[in-house]
Amino acid sequence: MSTIPKHIIFYFLQPFRFLRHYDHQNLRPDFVAGITVAVILLPQAIAFAMIAEMPPEMGLYVAIVGGIVGALWGCSNQMQTGPTNAVSPLVLSSLLIVANPGTPEFLIAAGLLTVMAGAFQLAMGLARLGVLVNFISHSVVVGFSTGTGVLIGLGQLRHLLRLDFPSENLIEISQGMVAHWAESHQLTMGIGIGTMLFIVLLRKVNGKLPAELISMIAISMIVYFLGLDKQGVKVIGQLPGHLPPLVNLPLFDLDLISKLATGALAVGSIGLITSVSISRSIAAQTGQRLDSNQEFVAQGLANIASGFFSGYASAGSFGRSAVNYKAGARTPMSAIFSSLFVLIVMLTLSSLTAYLPRASVAGVLIVIAYGMIDRAEIKRIGQGTRGDALIMLITFVSTLLLRMEFAVLVGIILSFAIYIMRTSTPRVYPVLPDKSFQHFTYQPDKKPCPQLAIIDILGDLYFGAVTHVEEAILEHLSAHPTQRFLLLRLQSVNQCDFSGIHMLENVVRTYRERGGDVYFVRVRQRVLSLMKSTGFYNKLGEDHFLAGDSAIQYLFYKVLDPAFCIYEDDQRIFQECQGVPIITYPLEIPVYTDIPHGSIPEISCHAVWQHLHADTPPLVIDVREPREFQHGHIPDAQLIPLPKLLTQPIELPHNRTIVLVCRGGRRSIRAAHFLRSHGYDKVIHLEGGMLAWEAAGLLSAVEI
Repeated sequence: MSTIPKHIIFYFLQPFRFLRHYDHQNLRPDFVAGITVAVILLPQAIAFAMIAEMPPEMGLYVAIVGGIVGALWGCSNQMQTGPTNAVSPLVLSSLLIVANPGTPEFLIAAGLLTVMAGAFQLAMGLARLGVLVNFISHSVVVGFSTGTGVLIGLGQLRHLLRLDFPSENLIEISQGMVAHWAESHQLTMGIGIGTMLFIVLLRKVNGKLPAELISMIAISMIVYFLGLDKQGVKVIGQLPGHLPPLVNLPLFDLDLISKLATGALAVGSIGLITSVSISRSIAAQTGQRLDSNQEFVAQGLANIASGFFSGYASAGSFGRSAVNYKAGARTPMSAIFSSLFVLIVMLTLSSLTAYLPRASVAGVLIVIAYGMIDRAEIKRIGQGTRGDALIMLITFVSTLLLRMEFAVLVGIILSFAIYIMRTSTPRVYPVLPDKSFQHFTYQPDKKPCPQLAIIDILGDLYFGAVTHVEEAILEHLSAHPTQRFLLLRLQSVNQCDFSGIHMLENVVRTYRERGGDVYFVRVRQRVLSLMKSTGFYNKLGEDHFLAGDSAIQYLFYKVLDPAFCIYEDDQRIFQECQGVPIITYPLEIPVYTDIPHGSIPEISCHAVWQHLHADTPPLVIDVREPREFQHGHIPDAQLIPLPKLLTQPIELPHNRTIVLVCRGGRRSIRAAHFLRSHGYDKVIHLEGGMLAWEAAGLLSAVEI
């Protein structure tokens, strides 16, 4: 019988851990902070519910149920869960496809949508997928919040003017305002504008005052005493004074579920993004360590509970969480106190809203909507990377023009797309030692070593990136064909999959087909383990994985051809080649790479060995330097260094086969090209030079 994973049990037992370890010394600061936030939460719960075209009591139900559940199962000490100005319009947009606001079907669909969003959030948390939030750009939240603020502000104009027209997107709002402007109710407009001016004035007098609550109470008293509700001013009416009722939801209505699925995904996603962002921003100031998965579970349970208890979707509120933190909250108990205070007010003072004008709530929401447009953050993102600015702009425009659930998904998909683009195109560029020969840096204006390419890969070698990396390496090889050897620096490669191994095998094969090779330096242990387990390490050879400090020294003395630096290149890139002399010729000789491939006949080592024992052996001319010749040479070979062969008159037989030999074949090809241009038709060169001769096991027999 299968058992429940321990981490799932751990997440669900969060309330018991919190209550068992609660320090009663925190009770007073938590209570004070909770009451402080409740004064703000009470008017916002009513206002945000009306953004979603819900009855105002539903906002209070969310503040009570969602706030308590979110606090008990959450991990942030200052998080305030409840109705928010970002989620409310998204809920409305998601519900309009199934029912009209105010109908029983609309309210039932709201509960089902909330439960679906909560189930999605809960599943994400239990599956420990909290890390996925890291891949969604903060620009999505900024773009969506800005667009939502604009829509809320414009959408509330119809309530400010007592007009009746659809207001789902910018086009509908604009068309409605133009068509119905003449029907505006002047008294209603005056109340709304008066509310906004009163809030602004109170904030200037004392920014700590609950301006929204005071303004709503004051305007309600004016409506009551002047009887403005009898003069055409719409009021909210008295709220029900009972506990949040349990509602029976159509959990098995597959047709309704399919219609709400996209909206539930968007509501759940934006709720998680905002909640985790809020908790992390506050934790950065408090030093608290957070568990994103636990917060996912908390938000999921809060929405499931809110859906069943006549509420709608909730999320973390940045404004209320910030007030909670500044008010001295130490634990999630402060959020519980806030919700309990709202419950007490709803049960005892519900009649106070009987004369609250709808236009006053619209005025409050317009002020709140204006505050949602974070101009400083928009400017920072605009001055940052193009990707973040593009995400913000597209999310903002999508929010204005599309259904909100699609706008959220557009922003999320765009975040993932840009992330994939960034990780699939890591920087791959050649590096050279600096003047001190201590560090390797990108120096595009400096001529590279003609034999060795040193390339840095700044990113992971996974299936999405390998094509880009391979193309970058091969493009560099095409641009620098003389660089037959490659040193790959992998200190920035933290991950590698089999596609990465396959790509490296292709690169090695390409370089070896050109007579070169590939070496590695600073390979991380995880990547090295994969190279060993796939056989790549053994296939390449242990000597191809070099130590960082001695890699160039090893390649210079063991792999590269110093004679190339002497005869064909005037660059002195590495510290090891600073003492290598530069030899120039009085006549123009084409470099190795300018000689057409295959134009010089070649002969294998074993064929030369056999011809040496024939009746008429070929004349073997070794064009290396004397010091190289002394370390070992082919039997009966005649030493004529390349400079001497090119600059001094030398008589060689025209009727005898001449085999030219050097270290690796570069100098012998140049010598053969020179002799053939001077009438020697029987000139060939040893394929692979003395390196191939030694590799064939022939040098030991003749070494002197």
